[in-house]
Amino acid sequence: MDTQSRLRRSNGRDGGRRNTLKAGAIDRHVGARIRERRLMLGLSQQELADAIGVTYQQAHKYERGLNRIAAGRLYEIAQALDVPISWFFDGISPGQEPAPLTERQRLRLEIARTIAQIGNEQYQLALSQMARALAEAEARGR
Repeated sequence: MDTQSRLRRSNGRDGGRRNTLKAGAIDRHVGARIRERRLMLGLSQQELADAIGVTYQQAHKYERGLNRIAAGRLYEIAQALDVPISWFFDGISPGQEPAPLTERQRLRLEIARTIAQIGNEQYQLALSQMARALAEAEARGR
């Protein structure tokens, strides 16, 4: 089998079915993970775009999964967001669409983003301690 035939076969162009997610679903999952991490760090889309050398619109399209991300660009994004490349693929299961974020997950990201925006580390620590105390009180049944 020549190289072109192997490539067509591995891309599924010869009619064969592979038990994997469609590329669009993976693009959306990776984009959602980029957005999740960006929010955790308290970065705007513009700040991420500047860090990786693209326009705001391009960063937005990456996060929505509308544009595919080249390997080199994904490496730059991973560096900017301080995560290994594999982090973007966590949670992908063959044959299963990635689940959208729940309202609770969105709230957690919003809290993390908001705390990250506070410049005073003592205030950040105080908020963290307060949240921990509330969680412990609830766990004890108060």
